[in-house]
Amino acid sequence: MLRTVSVVALLASVAGGTPRPIAPPAGAPLWLRYPAISPDGQSIAFSYQGDIYTVPAAGGNATPLTLGESYEYAPVWSHDGKSIAFASDRYGNFDVFVMPSTGGEATRLTFHSAREVPSSFSADDKSVLFSAFRQPLASNAQFPIGLMTQLYSVPVTGGRVTMTLPVPAVNAVVDDGGTRILYEDVKGYEDQWRKHHTSSVTRDVWTYDTRGKNYTKLTSVAGEHRNPVFDGDGYVYLNEGSGSFNVVRGSLTDPAAATPLTHFTKNPVRFLTRANNGTLCFTYDGEIYTLARTNGAQPQKVAIRIGADGRAAIDEIVPVNDKFTEATLSPNGKEFAYVFRGEIFVSSVDGGTTKRITDTPWQERSVHFSPDGRSLVYAAERDSSWNVYTTTIARAEEPYFSSSTLLKETPVVATTAEEYQPDFSPDGKEVAYLENRVTLKVVNLATHQSRT
Repeated sequence: MLRTVSVVALLASVAGGTPRPIAPPAGAPLWLRYPAISPDGQSIAFSYQGDIYTVPAAGGNATPLTLGESYEYAPVWSHDGKSIAFASDRYGNFDVFVMPSTGGEATRLTFHSAREVPSSFSADDKSVLFSAFRQPLASNAQFPIGLMTQLYSVPVTGGRVTMTLPVPAVNAVVDDGGTRILYEDVKGYEDQWRKHHTSSVTRDVWTYDTRGKNYTKLTSVAGEHRNPVFDGDGYVYLNEGSGSFNVVRGSLTDPAAATPLTHFTKNPVRFLTRANNGTLCFTYDGEIYTLARTNGAQPQKVAIRIGADGRAAIDEIVPVNDKFTEATLSPNGKEFAYVFRGEIFVSSVDGGTTKRITDTPWQERSVHFSPDGRSLVYAAERDSSWNVYTTTIARAEEPYFSSSTLLKETPVVATTAEEYQPDFSPDGKEVAYLENRVTLKVVNLATHQSRT
């Protein structure tokens, strides 16, 4: 039986660079996320430090709708403005909940072990649409991973969940008549927050005709297309065509038409929503903005005050006894290495001791032992590139990582290319790895020469 080991996890945010028109007052909240403007355009629901708040669209004091140790995010308004659906992990994984928009008791709607995130109410407000990887169709040819979700609906009163679309339909919204669903697709693995992404798996905007049962692709130019919402006879979405994510208006009948509505630089616009009067709401550089749909209107920052003391300390004691993302056993079977919150640890199987191997602001993954058990090889995303490193026990009299005192890290392959998924050869003299996802290479640890 392993004992629980605790580490101090420092929670930090990194803010980027565009000067704000007006400096926020001291203590002004930053990194407000997932804003959703109400249908009447009078209120904005948003997520801040794991709770859901509402604030007048004109700015002012924010009112908390949820308070607790669980994490709540992704609020969605019903069409009549009376309810808000959101995702919460209060029962372990993210489920869909619904509550009155004025506050009150939240009702749990989903009970699956999958991660479920709401995106819209049905046109009649009787159901909530959400994305989850539950049960792909038997005919589905996509790789069965959690990224390739399906779109489901669940009654607001609770009950049976039904599949709406068998394909990944992220941030899906329904038009007022319930005849069309607008969504962004998912084609393959890539970090959803990556900027300036132009590979073959960038996301596009689609519509689905619920009567004709057919799909129509609306975007085709290179780059990402995100967060589509209906806008009269067209739609608005986020696109990086200007160099950074901005709000663009597209046409449902002319896919080539695209009109920029915002012109931010350096930092991306995120989390786009729209009120019935056409007012748009989104975040930029950690703050919430609105944009009225009138000629010459400019984005307006929403001044928000959260009159509450922080509920959690900066340092948090986190138990390291579950939620590993990967693990590997040492050759002698006496200790195992694993990745927890992007860091590498090694624990003994019998003694209950643990050694933290990495302590960095970036992530490490794909950890493996050398054949003699005295070295670890892994990939780390440092200086904006994935590279391969080893960490070795420095003192000969120390046989185990879990009780070691001095470690030495050495770069194995560190180039501008992306290198990851390393593993030792059976004799421990070479390391195999992938370069740029598709090229299998081997590097000799003595000569530092790589071969394909």
